[in-house]
Amino acid sequence: MKLLRSTLLLLLLLSTSNNFAQIIQTTLSPNQAPKPPSNWSKKNQLGFDISEIAFVNWSAGGTSSISGLFKGEFGRTYAKKNHKWVNELIVKYGLNKQDGTELRKTDDAFQFNSTYGFRKDTASNWYYSSKLNFNTQFTNGYNYPNRDVAISKPFAPAYIFLGAGAENANKQKNRVFYFSPITLKTTLVLDQYLANQGSFGVKKAVYATDPLDPTQQILIEEGQKVKAEFGILFTAYMKNEIYKNVFYENRLSLYTDYLNKFGNVDIDYDTRLDLVVNAYVKANIGLHLIYDDDIKTKKDVVDPSTGNTTQVNDGPRMQLRQVLGVGLVYAFK
Repeated sequence: MKLLRSTLLLLLLLSTSNNFAQIIQTTLSPNQAPKPPSNWSKKNQLGFDISEIAFVNWSAGGTSSISGLFKGEFGRTYAKKNHKWVNELIVKYGLNKQDGTELRKTDDAFQFNSTYGFRKDTASNWYYSSKLNFNTQFTNGYNYPNRDVAISKPFAPAYIFLGAGAENANKQKNRVFYFSPITLKTTLVLDQYLANQGSFGVKKAVYATDPLDPTQQILIEEGQKVKAEFGILFTAYMKNEIYKNVFYENRLSLYTDYLNKFGNVDIDYDTRLDLVVNAYVKANIGLHLIYDDDIKTKKDVVDPSTGNTTQVNDGPRMQLRQVLGVGLVYAFK
């Protein structure tokens, strides 16, 4: 009986010691040690909206069509104590096809934003900030139905904003205001044909009349591909849940140049209402408004003597784009 008690006691001690050793080893093992929290946060989101309408022997008439819009939003944010670095990439591309017409582009955007900020203490929402913004497009743009002459191309135009100022960022209210009194705006038109026309505000080409043939023009100086401006930039971003699963998002950019028509403000306003059905299905209503005095609208002019069609500038106009779509959304790490 004593031998049995001794054996059981020995087994209990060995079991306890082994468990204790495993706990110690797990605690001290570098492979099992908990990782410190990262200062980086990520956002990866892809979306695809589609709309379709078809008619077969429809007495009221109509044109069958299908539209698709691809969207991507990617973010990388570094936050540590008084430092914050926010990077955002937004891409969009949409196409539409109707019976009897060629494939047409409905949306095209490539936008990158990067903002670095420093604040005096962790309780403040005010940052000393510097901002970089880059905008261009993926493919040629046309004044439909004219597809012979492109009115815009990749990097024609492209816009670069670089400046420094102050930013107020409230994470709880999900809003950011940025003001920069020293901002360099660079407009790139890296297509010589568009540059020669003076598109998007660059200095256009200089021509002279051919003395041997007054109907012909001689190119004296090619148009410039780069235009630099220095002025004031104000941007704002806000996103709120106004009702359950209904989100209202706003992006605003205002810019005016010190030397060229000071007070003439370039406006870029994008507003969107998202109605979230579930984690993968979302409906959205959007409105994008742009006014830039350097962007002239194009119109086709037909020469009555030859019948040839040429495009001429028709002055600046308010640009407006409205979107209504339902589609799939996929977020990943």
